[in-house]
Amino acid sequence: MDLTLATRELDSATVVAVGGEIDVYTAPKLRDKITELVAQGRYDIVVDLEAVEFLDSTGLGVLVGGLKKVRANQGMLRLVCTQERLLKIFRITGLAKVFDIHASAEGAATR
Repeated sequence: MDLTLATRELDSATVVAVGGEIDVYTAPKLRDKITELVAQGRYDIVVDLEAVEFLDSTGLGVLVGGLKKVRANQGMLRLVCTQERLLKIFRITGLAKVFDIHASAEGAATR
């Protein structure tokens, strides 16, 4: 399965809606998008994981790397995730304490 990325502006944030599977083969596409946004000066990023069907450790690494990039510029990377199977991954890895996880892009975009 391929990875789809759709970007839109919401308030002062850039929302990246991700669909499909984030794995060792597709994660570089997401990493490149986050890198591109940071290079454009967009440091307030919301990654919407609602349409993600699979997330592996490579995908988690890309999200952590993205968080580090925006924080280096006093920015914020927040997640949208309500899927219990994905939330469980964030809890088990301890990343639920690292990421600001919201139920909607609108909720994530308003700080």
